[in-house]
Amino acid sequence: MIQQATLAPIQAPEKTKETVRTEYPNYKVIVLNDDVNTFDHVANCLMQYIPGMSSDRAWRLTEQVHYEGQAIVWVGPQEAAELYHQQLRREGLTMAPLEKA
Repeated sequence: MIQQATLAPIQAPEKTKETVRTEYPNYKVIVLNDDVNTFDHVANCLMQYIPGMSSDRAWRLTEQVHYEGQAIVWVGPQEAAELYHQQLRREGLTMAPLEKA
């Protein structure tokens, strides 16, 4: 005679009406030092393509690129980061791959 096991009914988890919001990650746009681009060209590109970039900040970042090897020039949503990265690369700047912030 085969005994049949008694199984408890499976209960589905309760649905909640809470909405859990998750933020989209920000991305870093990083310019790398190279032996090709001049200080003027790097600073001018930063002012041209990075929104709100002042001349003073562009020059500080350009010096950071030169003396430290790289600088994070912008942090924000992925779509905008991709655009700024592409524009700077198209101008000949040496760019690191986009990184999550």
